Amino acid sequence: MPRPIQAFVHSDALRHNLQRMKDCTPDARVWAVVKANAYGHGIERAYEGLRGCDGFALLDLNEAQRVRDLGWRGPILLLEGVFDARDLELCSRLNLWHTVHCTEQIDMLSQHKTQQAHRVFLKLNSGMNRLGFTTDAFRSAWTRLNQLPQVDEISLMTHFSDADGPTGVAAQMQVFEKAAQDLPGERSTCNSAAVLRHGTHTNVSADWVRPGIALYGAAPDFPQHSIADWNLQPTMSLRSQLIAVQNLQAGDAVGYGSAFVADKAMRIGVVACGYADGYPRHCPTGTPVLVNGLRTRTVGRISMDMVTVDLTPCELAGVQTGFGSEVTLWGKSSSGVVLPIDEVAQSAGTVGYELMCAVANRVGFTQD
Repeated sequence: MPRPIQAFVHSDALRHNLQRMKDCTPDARVWAVVKANAYGHGIERAYEGLRGCDGFALLDLNEAQRVRDLGWRGPILLLEGVFDARDLELCSRLNLWHTVHCTEQIDMLSQHKTQQAHRVFLKLNSGMNRLGFTTDAFRSAWTRLNQLPQVDEISLMTHFSDADGPTGVAAQMQVFEKAAQDLPGERSTCNSAAVLRHGTHTNVSADWVRPGIALYGAAPDFPQHSIADWNLQPTMSLRSQLIAVQNLQAGDAVGYGSAFVADKAMRIGVVACGYADGYPRHCPTGTPVLVNGLRTRTVGRISMDMVTVDLTPCELAGVQTGFGSEVTLWGKSSSGVVLPIDEVAQSAGTVGYELMCAVANRVGFTQD
């Protein structure tokens, strides 16, 4: 049989989280952001839980084709627009809406021969300084687009850099509203953090919101808020099993570099999971994990194919453990106990986004 490690994608949780985004912004339509293969979940596996959205937003033309192949006939938005003039041909064929954030993209559009005018989202750089026209160039870009027969409708968008923290969105909203003043077209500004923290303000939620990470059961402003605080559910669970148990004495070391040394007699379990499966190698001793649904910790270094865990809490709780016991690295155990991916990511010094996207190809996926 294959190694017991398995990732599970929970369609009901995706559906629940999507509804939470709608509830937070009842007057807006919702893009389900499925970039990076639906944040590592797999577009085909995530589709069933997210098909209640108003549109799908992504980066890659191949992913756009996959969404169309699933039968989706609604809007699809390319969040970074096109990268080459030839991409516009596929935009015409697949009826894709696309972001315009630079003069080069307008140049490509002006040369594009098409029978079908394109819906575009003109992007303003309101302070994040990644993509978008500056405030000085924004209106002239709109004027140029508006003169092109290749362009049907122009929507306006920006992206918040600090929606997840105390700085908030007010300053960027002021820049956006000033630059877009009196221009026609629908607006789109909100990412996940803005939906949850500022979505009740209709000028912020506007016409379209673009949640990503919140759809997948991670809190965009963790640790200030957890998924429980936002009533979100984990959509990916990474589970494996114990493949060995070791009985240690005080002074016994565990793993490479003898990074953990037992200070008393204890039992540890060896889990069929390692950094080659996408579990972060830099997780220190103490990273949370569930064994048979009971919370415990990792001990020692993460190996390529194995993680070692402390079984002491299981013994104290009278929970039997041994070969084949279930281990939940993040997400939800089979008994329903939740270990938020944000907590594991925090131990690793990263964010839940990275862990979701890093699950290795050798890990099998199951949709439930």
